[in-house]
Amino acid sequence: MSDYVERELPLSEDPLDLAAALAEASSSIVGSRAHVVYERDDEWCVGLGVLVEVVVTKHEVRCSGGGGGDSVRSWVDSPLPAVDEFLRGAPVSHWRAYGWAGFEFAYLQAGMPELVGEEPLLHLFVPRIEVRLRQGRARIRAVDAEELVAVSALLAAHRPAPRKDPVSLDVEAGGAGEYRSAVGAAVDEIRARLLRKVILSRTVEVPTPVDMVGTYLAGRRGNTPTRSFLLDLGGVCATGFSPEIVVSVDADRNVGTQPLAGTRALGGGEAADLSRRDDLLSDAKEIYEHAISVKVAYDELVPLCDPGTVMVTDYMSVKPRGSVQHLASSLVGRLAPGIGSWDAFAALFPAVTASGVPKPAAYRAIRRHETGPRGLYSGAVLTMDHDGTLDAALVLRTLFRRDGRTWLQAGAGIVEQSEPGREFEETCEKLRSVAGYLVPAH
Repeated sequence: MSDYVERELPLSEDPLDLAAALAEASSSIVGSRAHVVYERDDEWCVGLGVLVEVVVTKHEVRCSGGGGGDSVRSWVDSPLPAVDEFLRGAPVSHWRAYGWAGFEFAYLQAGMPELVGEEPLLHLFVPRIEVRLRQGRARIRAVDAEELVAVSALLAAHRPAPRKDPVSLDVEAGGAGEYRSAVGAAVDEIRARLLRKVILSRTVEVPTPVDMVGTYLAGRRGNTPTRSFLLDLGGVCATGFSPEIVVSVDADRNVGTQPLAGTRALGGGEAADLSRRDDLLSDAKEIYEHAISVKVAYDELVPLCDPGTVMVTDYMSVKPRGSVQHLASSLVGRLAPGIGSWDAFAALFPAVTASGVPKPAAYRAIRRHETGPRGLYSGAVLTMDHDGTLDAALVLRTLFRRDGRTWLQAGAGIVEQSEPGREFEETCEKLRSVAGYLVPAH
């Protein structure tokens, strides 16, 4: 086993601009469009080109490029042990994998394969080149010295590319009646005690070609995400500004999650924002929706962690996230012996704030009331390191492109007190976090 060749460079430009430039240059540097940009804690991490690739489908886990060559393995209870084994066979020691998990991956974990098609459900890769950018410096790692030189030259010579100005998309047009009907039907099911909460989403088509990289730049500057990402992997393209994490595990085995539930718009001045904030903090429906989400996250963490270590460290504070503000809580714990990062991911994925309570009943309600599979929407973009460090961002506030189609998608949490008109309005408020930053393609 070898390792990457490395170089550190001083930087004078914005790391956001440089991360976008690297993504745009992926094909010319490594001959592949495959890339993921992942922002966390003022650091932009960029993976370019495929060294090892792992794909999970309904029946099997496929690996290409590992030490044992191409491999296919069937799975029974969970595909994640095979995923972990394949990644650990990477021909570099200090690897980091990048990729995504689709929402329907949860159906496998819940023992509901009948709800899953044949499309990939989880797609990860260890990159040929990895660049970590912070203000003032870059760390470059590559399996090939020539690729290292190419990346260094690009960073040193970078100049911002000309782009068109962002345009806005009308997010209220289309689908309002269908969405309100779905919300009404879900409320009836909740009143019949089939479930307690479900998140139902709606899509808005983007009818004209969009510059994904330009939209990432414009949208990131106009949003306040906890994570952001830009990716093109396996035919799935996305640029997003995630309001919350699904799960995070550090090298010391500390695990955390961050449910957000309860929403009001931002905009119209400080006085209007404060008024809506006060309304959010006193609204019985929003408080109930948030509280049951926190309770589920707590119950999911407890079996994973050492006794007495699970705590709610920040309960029901208000966080601004782009065009909206949310009720937010943070929960932390310490993984018990024998419990790994993939166990934590399996337990907490998908986020309760994007599925419902209880989760299995919510999955079936989502299939009844939404028009098709969610795919990446409300799944996760994630990184996984050789030392067990894991970080998974919830895929919301995102622009999607796949198979020639481009769209936005947003949902709202439905509980017994929900009003269909208000839930439709909430989806519009969330969609505007992205809809106002769509940069037309060149």
